[in-house]
Amino acid sequence: MGKLIVIEGLDGAGKNTLAKAVTAELTSRDARVIGRAFPRYGEDVHADLARDGLHGRLGDLTDSVNGMALLFALDRLGAAERLRADLAEADVVLVDRYIASNAAYGAARLHQDADGEIVEWVRALEVERFGIPVPDQQLLLRVPVSVAAGRARSRESDDATRPRDTYESDDSLQARCGRVYEQFAERHWLSPWQVVDGAGQVDAASLAALL
Repeated sequence: MGKLIVIEGLDGAGKNTLAKAVTAELTSRDARVIGRAFPRYGEDVHADLARDGLHGRLGDLTDSVNGMALLFALDRLGAAERLRADLAEADVVLVDRYIASNAAYGAARLHQDADGEIVEWVRALEVERFGIPVPDQQLLLRVPVSVAAGRARSRESDDATRPRDTYESDDSLQARCGRVYEQFAERHWLSPWQVVDGAGQVDAASLAALL
């Protein structure tokens, strides 16, 4: 059985870049690695509905924190069997965004912290009710909000198909979300966490050696 490793962090933190670097390093060490990412835009109807909500195309449903969190959770529920199959096949299943992302952004939207009701609601929904696999380890890619926002803006200007959504363009929301992530890491929410400094060049080799 493989290990489920999750990379979390703000929009623009560099999670996809880190996932690629760690995958390459682990593969060079003869580890079997399968990469996944959430939301599964273009693959799952719930993820696509969530994207519509993030871009203001779902009417007042977007205003519902629980409603949006449910869409993201249903996306993971649809992928749960595949994840279990991945874990049976690979040494490492490396996931870009997972349950903690849903909890952190929900808490940030409601101005709650890691003890907030929405965090427990997401955990109970995804872990207990849906039975979504729990991570073995979670990595928090920590970057200043200003750096993450700059990267998100740069990505938007470089790729016309990637306009920033309402979460990505709200710096105050991102700052609150970052604080909840820090609390998750301090408390090892769901599983052990490791904080990675993403403001500069991440040493993927050293990080891979710890996984």
